[in-house]
Amino acid sequence: MSSDERIVSETVSIAAPPATVFAIVADPHQHERIDGSGSVKGNIKGPRVLSKGAKFGVDMKMFGLPYKIRNVVVEYEQDQRIAWRHFGAHRWRYEITPTATGCDVTETWDASRYLTPIWLGLKAAGFPERNRKGISGTLVKLREAARRLTGHGSTGPADLSGPRRGPRGRGGSRARPGRSRAGPRSGWSCSATGRRGSPRRRGRRARDR
Repeated sequence: MSSDERIVSETVSIAAPPATVFAIVADPHQHERIDGSGSVKGNIKGPRVLSKGAKFGVDMKMFGLPYKIRNVVVEYEQDQRIAWRHFGAHRWRYEITPTATGCDVTETWDASRYLTPIWLGLKAAGFPERNRKGISGTLVKLREAARRLTGHGSTGPADLSGPRRGPRGRGGSRARPGRSRAGPRSGWSCSATGRRGSPRRRGRRARDR
């Protein structure tokens, strides 16, 4: 079985500098604001700025059941890539690629490290499709959060569409494999300095964070 089937990813173009977008996804206290799955319920415990090996906890809710998870950052490249995992073998990853108008952001649910029996169980439970929908919603919220931080308006009507799928690859990044959420709030600031047309989907998903 190809490991690509176990990787769900989509990409969106954001008219904001990579550092601005990275500052949002690397702050776990902003994840509830950009969550498109409806499973992140806040009560974040952890640092404001994540780094390699950093840990953070969050309250979650899925299938009507509340629970808590504790994540650890397992991949990190400043302004380019960040990924974390909890007790499961899957990883949530953000990869940011600079463009002429801002950056392309790919979010990935990477379940390629699961043993086949466990993966088949996740697949049967519908997690890939559930996570795909969650990622699509998250990327739209992330784009809006970055737009408000930088003061950029919409780049055109195409921006109203959701993320688009593209060719799958391990990690979901077009620019280079292995490269790596925050609704606006009054008074929320970002110390970082500041995707072209509509966002792109890449792969399949459903959120089980």
